[in-house]
Amino acid sequence: MKRKTRTAPAAAAWGKPLAIERVETTVVRLPYDSGARQKGWLGRNWSTLDYVLVRIDTDAGITGWGDAFGYGATLATKAVIDHLLGPQLIGKDARDIAGLSRQMQRDNHIWGRYGITMFGLSGIDIALWDIAGKAAGLPLCRLLGGPARTEIEAYSSLFKYQDAERVAEKTGQSVAEGYRYVKLHETTLPEVRAARAAAPEAALMVDTNCPWTPEEAHAMAGRLRDCDLHWLEEPIFPPEDFAALARLRVQAGIPLAAGENACTAFEFKRMFEAGAVDYAQPSVTKVGGITEFRKIAALAEACDVTLVPHSPYFGPGFLATLHLLAALPVPTLAERFYCEVKESLYGDFINPVRARYRLPDGPGLGMDPDPAVIRRCRDKSS
Repeated sequence: MKRKTRTAPAAAAWGKPLAIERVETTVVRLPYDSGARQKGWLGRNWSTLDYVLVRIDTDAGITGWGDAFGYGATLATKAVIDHLLGPQLIGKDARDIAGLSRQMQRDNHIWGRYGITMFGLSGIDIALWDIAGKAAGLPLCRLLGGPARTEIEAYSSLFKYQDAERVAEKTGQSVAEGYRYVKLHETTLPEVRAARAAAPEAALMVDTNCPWTPEEAHAMAGRLRDCDLHWLEEPIFPPEDFAALARLRVQAGIPLAAGENACTAFEFKRMFEAGAVDYAQPSVTKVGGITEFRKIAALAEACDVTLVPHSPYFGPGFLATLHLLAALPVPTLAERFYCEVKESLYGDFINPVRARYRLPDGPGLGMDPDPAVIRRCRDKSS
């Protein structure tokens, strides 16, 4: 028998315990068109954007939705929730979000503090915050102290094309659609220079996905200096070599961004103490969810680091990111993967208008994923 998502009347349930009855995961594979001549990402042929949806049901009839980081790791992320994290939550009070986050981190640290375990915890945490908002009858941003704004500016995050002509085309197309900020995923000069020529007034960012040694990064930063970059993102492997990033930041003369591969506030604390970045990029579906993201945001503000989250996704984590940004005291940007998503969990809401997202104003995350899309795009093999 299919169960429907139920939402309690405003504030009807928040004063009473909300026992968790079920934790379920579903892998959905959303078809998309990136505009690249060859589909793929980092050497993998991805014909779909893959997400691990987390659904948590409570005895009060309130259902929360979360999103655990997936893409190439969906089955592993699903398994850690199904067999490790989810069973520990049955019977627990869904209102104890901070306590459950700490308990799960402590009980499961032996399997690894970061990576897949934290991805799973992130999806659970987002779903618990969705429940909290629904129980209180408030949008998530209101629970977080906002909204300071009702619209969020987006930047265009292009795929890796390895084709200067295509990079110039997509950069110009982004600017024509109203994006003032455009991010490339290229590692060679012709593509970056083509983008700069196509959009001389745009703020241009380059995400390299950790390809270089510190020495190689220094050399490339020198070659990129005349491209007037807004930031250079993750130029060094391994990404947690914050000392090397700090040296590059001082010597290269280009602002640095990093953080999509970091987990928990503790790793960001090390990053900030090293002076490694100008822009911090926590991903709510990776760092430990909304609970850890809030800690990172506070640290960034205290350390005078600009927060621009990693958010190239279209599941509940996308909505959570918008609410978190709306509650920040200073406006910042949302990342928009520049592609056409053929099946959307949230209809046209995933498409910004003139590079601006509106904030969903329903309780919790504001919207539930479309059950018809889940049925059509569900990975039945998992």
